[in-house]
Amino acid sequence: MPPAVSPWVVFTLLWLTPPVVTPVSRQYETAPKSVISLEPPWTTFFQGETVTLTCYGFGFNLPQKTKWYWNSKIVGEIQGHTFKVRMSGVHQCQADNLHLSIPVHLHFSKDPLVLRGPPAVFEGDSVVLRCHAKKGTSRKTLTFYKNGVPLESSGQSSELAIQHADQRANGQYRCTVKETFWSKISSNTVRVHVQELFPRPVLMVRPSELTDGSPVTLTCRTQLPAQKSNAQLQFCFFRDLQALGSGCRSSPEFHIPAIWTEDVMPYQCTAETMDAQVSKRSLPIKMTVQRAFADFQIHIIPASRLVFEGQLLLFNCSVKGVPGPITLSWYKRDKLNNKTKITKSSEAEFTISRVNGSDAGDYYCEASNSRRSFVSKAVTITIKVPVARPVLTLRVPGAQNVVGDVLELHCEALGGSPPILYHFYYQNVTLGSSSALSGGRGSFNFSVTAEHSGSFFCEADNGQGPQRSDTLALSVIDTTKNRRVPVAAGVAGGLLAVAGAAAGVLLYCWFSRRAGGKSASGDSRNPSYSEPQEPTYYNVPACIELQPVYSNEPKEEVIYTEVRCTLQRCKPAVAINTVSLLIPVAPPVGLPALLLP
Repeated sequence: MPPAVSPWVVFTLLWLTPPVVTPVSRQYETAPKSVISLEPPWTTFFQGETVTLTCYGFGFNLPQKTKWYWNSKIVGEIQGHTFKVRMSGVHQCQADNLHLSIPVHLHFSKDPLVLRGPPAVFEGDSVVLRCHAKKGTSRKTLTFYKNGVPLESSGQSSELAIQHADQRANGQYRCTVKETFWSKISSNTVRVHVQELFPRPVLMVRPSELTDGSPVTLTCRTQLPAQKSNAQLQFCFFRDLQALGSGCRSSPEFHIPAIWTEDVMPYQCTAETMDAQVSKRSLPIKMTVQRAFADFQIHIIPASRLVFEGQLLLFNCSVKGVPGPITLSWYKRDKLNNKTKITKSSEAEFTISRVNGSDAGDYYCEASNSRRSFVSKAVTITIKVPVARPVLTLRVPGAQNVVGDVLELHCEALGGSPPILYHFYYQNVTLGSSSALSGGRGSFNFSVTAEHSGSFFCEADNGQGPQRSDTLALSVIDTTKNRRVPVAAGVAGGLLAVAGAAAGVLLYCWFSRRAGGKSASGDSRNPSYSEPQEPTYYNVPACIELQPVYSNEPKEEVIYTEVRCTLQRCKPAVAINTVSLLIPVAPPVGLPALLLP
């Protein structure tokens, strides 16, 4: 605004500029109209006085050209922006190519007394009404009236002041002066109507859809009239009647960096003048905040979630929907549902360079910000441990068995992740298989015959490569083809063993506990010694000698095979254990057989 324009001119200028607003993107902007100011800033004058009209462009810019109108007729176009008038009527101007200004009603009075007041009065204004008399008119008994009622005597003062105008100041005002004891002169009437400085503010929220942690901008919106657009307002914001921020501010906006569901309380704002003479509070609003939904993306290597012992295991966690700043952490939950935070895990990536069996379990990612934590779904990691080298064992039901009895081959890997599949082989030919779903051992049963001499072994496999046991060599000797044992029939202390059509198996074996243990000439040769458990034969590389056990049954006539059990030391690659079984066969007719110890 040019510095030469007085405050009263500005007041009149603003009064003559009505608020023409158009909603544009939730904001308001004034249409570019021309504006007229008056000097002096009155609309009522004595006849013969001169009023200077000044035409401004939008934003109080001085125009290059100005058109002037009187009673809607153009009266001239000048290069300047001022125009002097002395005629009553309606005056307008047009600055450059802008719209016409609003009409200005001027009145030049012939009366000797004039009451002058401001064109408009707003709440909070300090109003001055001035009673002017022509020269020669007595002012000794000047009186002001409101709605026909004389006000308190003002003495010789020609001004009536109304401080901080409100609705109580509304009314019809005039002034009088007494010329003689019987006569007085009355002025024109000035109607004072105190207008609202600004409407009750409306608190607006941006954006309209909110989620946990979203930034929010509160706007305390109100509208000053054009006549008072130079008034300074300040704005205060409240949550549940508690002031936000450090106090009131000149900006109508207040920024909340993040809002949460627990912050959903009534919000309000106030707009007030700088002297707080006029203050208005908005209606409370309650924002709707959707609870945040964390969208986790977890990537692992290997993607199958089945990791072999010794492999690399890598986790990567990313999350959307959680406002930052956030901290990512990794946790592991074991079978007992115990939660353990992984050391040095406050990163999106977590790596185990070489996994082992203890690394199996449920892993999940946690995203935390300043207000709460969000947890991802658990990722179950299974660690596959390779099988250990299995041990093959042979079990027989008892010390004496008949041809056709079932012998059991057991194969057991003492280490490895289930399920484990066991394969049994005889002379490199597959006999069958057995599966252990939850660990343990596999078994295979077969009926023993004289033809079962040969090598047995087993394999264990859980998908990470098979492991083969040592070889167990089974030797079945038919004494009908070997007569060395029956020749010893004359030795003292011999036992007679006679069998019928159903022949029995005589089998006994003693294993040394370690290298250099008891020899075959130990207690096991004592006829009074008996083994209480079922005999079991392991493919353990140690010296083993199978001992014969004899039964003296004089009514039976049976020829027994020779019983031998030897464990040979084998090459480093594969150990071969030998077990000899005594298989009874029917003797030739009329030929008895004696076996002596």
